[in-house]
Amino acid sequence: MSSAAEQLAKLLGRPPESVSSLKPTDSGWEAQVEVVELERIPDTTSVLASYKVSLDEEGALISFERTRRYSRGMIDRPF
Repeated sequence: MSSAAEQLAKLLGRPPESVSSLKPTDSGWEAQVEVVELERIPDTTSVLASYKVSLDEEGALISFERTRRYSRGMIDRPF
């Protein structure tokens, strides 16, 4: 995962903040990675994005897609 995080950071120009999920797939791994896209003061108003990242079996990044943008202070509502 650390190799994929480094690859994603190079592509986006920003380091990942956290990995919120990681699961195996038939062809490797799929992860949700959170990235700060816009830093603001106070920090709770910073804008983050969640990226769906696909990795091969060796951890090399195959694809990524931004799936969501949100402010740091926002809480998901239950379904």
